[in-house]
Amino acid sequence: MAMNILEMRNITKTFPGVKALQDVSLEVQRGHIHAICGENGAGKSTLMKVLSGVYPHGTYDGEIAFENETVEFKSINDSEAAGVVIIHQELALSPYLSIAENIFLGNEQEKRGWIDWNKTNLEASKLLARVGLKDNPITKIMDIGVGKQQLVEIAKALSKEVKLLILDEPTAALNDEDSAHLLDLIKHLQGQGITSIMISHKLNEIKAIADEVTIIRDGKTIETLDMHADQISEERIIKGMVGRDLESRYPDHTPHIGEEILRIEDWTVYHPLDHGRAVVKDANISVRAGEIVGIAGLMGAGRTELAMSVFGHSYGHNISGKVFKNGVEIKTNTVAAAIGHGLAYATEDRKRYGLNLIEDIKRNISAAALEKLANLGWVDANKETVVAEGYRKSMNIKAPTVEALAGKLSGGNQQKVVLSKWMYSNPDVLILDEPTRGIDVGAKYEIYGIINRLADEGKGVIVISSELPELLGICDRIYALSEGRITADVPREKATAEYLMQYMTQERERDHE
Repeated sequence: MAMNILEMRNITKTFPGVKALQDVSLEVQRGHIHAICGENGAGKSTLMKVLSGVYPHGTYDGEIAFENETVEFKSINDSEAAGVVIIHQELALSPYLSIAENIFLGNEQEKRGWIDWNKTNLEASKLLARVGLKDNPITKIMDIGVGKQQLVEIAKALSKEVKLLILDEPTAALNDEDSAHLLDLIKHLQGQGITSIMISHKLNEIKAIADEVTIIRDGKTIETLDMHADQISEERIIKGMVGRDLESRYPDHTPHIGEEILRIEDWTVYHPLDHGRAVVKDANISVRAGEIVGIAGLMGAGRTELAMSVFGHSYGHNISGKVFKNGVEIKTNTVAAAIGHGLAYATEDRKRYGLNLIEDIKRNISAAALEKLANLGWVDANKETVVAEGYRKSMNIKAPTVEALAGKLSGGNQQKVVLSKWMYSNPDVLILDEPTRGIDVGAKYEIYGIINRLADEGKGVIVISSELPELLGICDRIYALSEGRITADVPREKATAEYLMQYMTQERERDHE
C-alpha cells in the first residue's frame, strides 16, 4: 500500500456565523491523483485554503501532517517551500507580463542583484516543454487563451519543485480539447512522482483519472471511495454528494408554449477590433412564451457574441438586423433599452460581469431594477431588504443574511443571486449564458427547476451551454450555431447529441473539404 504524503485530521474552520468545516479528515497517498467532490458550499476550497496556508495555522482547529511531519503553514510561502502548491479556479496571472515573468514572479532568476533575462526565458522554455506548451516565453499572458494560461500556472508550480499539486476546478473554463490535454498532463505528472489533489464538478473527468475520491457534504467528510477497487459510478458519487439518489439529473417538465414573444432577424455582428471579420452572420432566432430554447455551438461559434450584441449591443461593431417583441420591432442598442423592453442577460462570467463581489446579496439583487425601490429618488432600504430576503428564501441561497458579501458565496449560490437580480427586473425574455458552469450536480438541479419555473410563468428562456446533455435535458427546441451561422433549428423530439454535433461542425467540415 502506498504511503500517505498528506494527512489532515479533524479540521474545523469557522467564519462569523458559519461553520465551514467540521472535523474534516483527509488522507492522500503519495503519487496518487485524489479528487475532492461536494456540492457548492460544501467546504472543498476552504479545506484546500487551510492546507495551503491561505488560512494560516491558528485560524482553524485540527492537525496537518505532510510527509510524516506535522506542519503549521502560516502563509502560502510556507506551504510552497514545503512543496505544496495550489492553483486556484481564478488564475493568479498578470495579463500584462510575459509567460516567463509570470512563471518566476516572486522567484526571479537573478544575477548579482539584477534579473537574468536569458536564464529566465531559458528556464521558462524548459518548464513550458514539460507542460506541452510551445509558445514563446516572452509572449504576454493576455495574448494566450485560458487553456494555455492554465498550463502556465502548472509550469509555475513546477518551478517551485512541487510535490503536492492542488487544482481547484482546473477545467471549469476550458473547452473539451483543452480539458483533455490538461487531464493528460496531470497523469503525466503523476508518472513523474507528483501527487495531485483535484477539486472538480465534472464527474466524468474524475472517473477518468482519479485514484480515490473524498466526498465532503455540509462541511463534513462523508466518505472516501477507491475508484479502482469499487468501480465507482457517477451516480454513486452523486448520491454521496447530495445525500440521496438523483433519479434524473433533469427535473420533469411539461411545457406550456404560447405565442412568439421574441424574434431576431438577419442579425450580423462584426468583431470589435477586427472590423472585417463577422462573428455572427445573418442569424434568425425566435422564442415563444413558456418555451426554453437552447443554443448549441463549439467554442468560438459566436454564442455569447450573439447574446451580448442583442442585449444592449454589449459586444461587437457594425451590428445590423432587427429585433421584434410580440410582433413589434424594438431597439435594443443600449442595456437600459434592452431591459426596458423586457430582456435580461445573465452572463457566463458571473464574477466579472454578473455580480459586484464586494457588495452584499441585497444590493446585487436590486441592481437591475432600482427604480422599483425608489421613492422620490431615494432607495427604500427596508423594502430592498424585504425583496432580497424573499429571493434568499425562495431561491434557497445559502447565506446567513442578505448582508453577506456576494464574493464570499459559493459558485452555485452566486448564480442564484444573478438569477434573482434578473427575476426581480421581471423580464419577458431571459437569456442565460452557461447558467451552470462550475456548479455541482445538486445546485444544477435547482437551477434547472428555476428555469422551468420561469417558463411556466410564461417567460421565454434562451439557454446557451457548452454541455449538450444539459441542452437535451431541459430545452424544448435547440438551435445549432457554427462559425457564426445558425445551421439548424431542432425540436426536442428530434434532438440527439450526434444530430446537433453534425450541424455544430457543418461549416468547419465544408471548409475542410
